[in-house]
Amino acid sequence: MDWHDFMAETEANIATLNREIPKTVQGFGQMGQAAKVDGALSEKTKEFIALGIAIATRCDSCIGFHVRSLVRLGASRDEFCEALAMATYMGGGPSYAFSAKALKAFDLFSAEKGS
Repeated sequence: MDWHDFMAETEANIATLNREIPKTVQGFGQMGQAAKVDGALSEKTKEFIALGIAIATRCDSCIGFHVRSLVRLGASRDEFCEALAMATYMGGGPSYAFSAKALKAFDLFSAEKGS
């Protein structure tokens, strides 16, 4: 999978849908902002939770979005791999394969951030 092409296509598709259902999108955006606010759990911790759910539900676009957020938030490769170990443990074989996809995305997006 080319993560750049995949995420660009996903974002274009979402933009098209956003024009059709703006009130739903506004509500979803507000919910996301509220859920990510640092509190008892940091935004980074919450993004790791979201990544685990994305892996368990086999949502490639969700993986892409949450991996990019984790890179932006400064997640280390070690932290990321530990989260993948837990996601794999909880989801078995399918999560193992999607964890490998997530690691590829993390390495790609991290390398670009470092550039």
